[in-house]
Amino acid sequence: MAADSLLKIIFEHEGVFIHPSSDEDAIEQDLLVSGSLRIVDKDAEVIVEFKPVEETVDASNMLCAGKDSSSVMEWDQFPGEKSHQLLECQQSYETEWDMVNAVSFKKKSCTNGEGALNHSHERSRGAFSFALSDLRSITMKEEGWTFLVLKLKESCSFLPALHFHQGGSREFLESLRRFALLSESPEDDSCLLVSSPNRALSQSFENLLDDNNFGLVQQKFRKDPYVTTLGGFSKVTNYIFDAFRGSEEQHQRPPEEVALLLGEVIPGLEINQQEEPGFEVITRIDLGTRPQVTRTGPLSSEDWIRHQDPEGRMINIPLLKQVIFKGGLCHALRKEAWKFLLGYVPWDSTLEERKVLQRTKTDEYFRMKLQWKSVSEEQERRNSRLRDYRSLIEKDVNRTDRSNRFYEGIDNPGLVLLHDILMTYCMLDFDLGYVQGMSDLLSPILYVMENEVDAFWCFVSFMEQMHQNFEEQMQGMKTQLIQLSTLLRLLDLSFWNYLESQDSGFLYFCFRWLLIRFKRELSFQDILRLWEVMWTDLPCDNFHLLVCCAILDSEKQKIMEENYGFNEILKHINELSMKLDIEDILQKAEGICQQIKSCKDLPCSISVILGLGPGPDPGVDSEVCDCGASPSLRPTQRPDVCSNGLLRGSSSHNRVAFISS
Repeated sequence: MAADSLLKIIFEHEGVFIHPSSDEDAIEQDLLVSGSLRIVDKDAEVIVEFKPVEETVDASNMLCAGKDSSSVMEWDQFPGEKSHQLLECQQSYETEWDMVNAVSFKKKSCTNGEGALNHSHERSRGAFSFALSDLRSITMKEEGWTFLVLKLKESCSFLPALHFHQGGSREFLESLRRFALLSESPEDDSCLLVSSPNRALSQSFENLLDDNNFGLVQQKFRKDPYVTTLGGFSKVTNYIFDAFRGSEEQHQRPPEEVALLLGEVIPGLEINQQEEPGFEVITRIDLGTRPQVTRTGPLSSEDWIRHQDPEGRMINIPLLKQVIFKGGLCHALRKEAWKFLLGYVPWDSTLEERKVLQRTKTDEYFRMKLQWKSVSEEQERRNSRLRDYRSLIEKDVNRTDRSNRFYEGIDNPGLVLLHDILMTYCMLDFDLGYVQGMSDLLSPILYVMENEVDAFWCFVSFMEQMHQNFEEQMQGMKTQLIQLSTLLRLLDLSFWNYLESQDSGFLYFCFRWLLIRFKRELSFQDILRLWEVMWTDLPCDNFHLLVCCAILDSEKQKIMEENYGFNEILKHINELSMKLDIEDILQKAEGICQQIKSCKDLPCSISVILGLGPGPDPGVDSEVCDCGASPSLRPTQRPDVCSNGLLRGSSSHNRVAFISS
């Protein structure tokens, strides 16, 4: 499992050539150097390498930039020319953003050119290599064959062009796409901009595209896989990266542009408060004073036993769930109680029935585990999806909760179990397989269960709840973000209006909260408490949305008083990680729920989101609304209004507007 000792070849192709001179009029133009091109995963970093097969020209001539080159960096081949290596270096910020890590900020240290050269790419007698994360762009050109011009981030320098006289450029680019986003440059359609290593970010945005846009992307990809773009997605991604780098490009893009793009990426979230023809205006009712609620201590082992009959069946389950909701569980109980809360073990099962279930599930688990354990190298070489699942799992496992004693250290047995359970889950649900973030959901479960089989089946049960978060179209994520926006507008219209005025009404900054249920926002022990409370399904449906509202309610004063803009809001929310008080949040979320329940004239959309109203009318048309709400969530009172409070049947998708009474 130790990544440090592994070198994995991802792509390898021989017969790639480089020209020894960039001068079109040079005699050496027809002279080529043949070599092999590889993409390798080395020490958990993706490296691109070119190595010549034979030396046909002097290496120093070949790799030295021309005297009249516009490059600010020259190849370090000639003595006395080291001054040409010096790069203009400014203090900047590197930004990393993916599905679950959101934004992390690291100061990029200022180094001289020599240091940058040695760190970013190596060149020796025609050979060169560089980290994929250092690649800025790839320009594709045709001269009877395809050749690629690679440009690095650190300067204006270009690497020697790679000429694919014998094919292979398509496979090379497709291999790069497994680890980086290649998006078409708006200035040059032959140039692909590289965003790396944010594969998960590209997946998260891509999956948030609406169905129509995604279909167009797929069609474009089939026609031209080299220059496929995600439409507005590439612009959004570039803006977000630039915003946190503080680059000049960012200042040329106003936040309004991003709001518009994100509105396209996440359909239905850009709520327009202005009345337009077809809008249904709902007068916002007074919710009244929010009641104060109290929480209790965790359920003890003695109390748990009192809820069992002589044969081991759990009794008085509603009261038991209520006690767990109000105070959680003592840690000694979690190993047993979580199996019931997650649905792995039926509440009405006897002790003997649970023993039979354990034997059956153990046998089933190891039969599935044997499926991937027995796959030969030859089989895996021909199964790209299995290879991708394994590669992503290995990377994520090596960085999941490593500060926790249960997972710390090299070759930790906890990491092995984490890896094996996730691989086995791929055998159970191969269509979904593994998506980044699943390791975060499994880690606390394995920590509590301390048993491979029990942890697997509890994880399976948890994934049944979370499955839509990770599906390709991410319909579950879109729906939750829309529902959260609807709840926030009801609870605090002035705050929502402020967020909207700062182009943040789409609430994308809550994405990570929803995706992995606050796993990265709370301490490990706090997440155990939060999850077991939410698994009681009390006091309403979608209680986790009210948890989001409670956190935002605590932060709204600072956000508004400091007049935070688009970038500051994103940064502030990200920095809340590990600073939240779980008991305060749960107390406030429960109070919000009671406040909403006490409302007499609650909008039907809110009733449906929280499961407070009647079920769907069987007579209502069951088509899925164009905002993405599922048929089961549609209110009965207004068949033309979906559960997200949005009118149906208009090409512009008219929206409900809340106004103060």
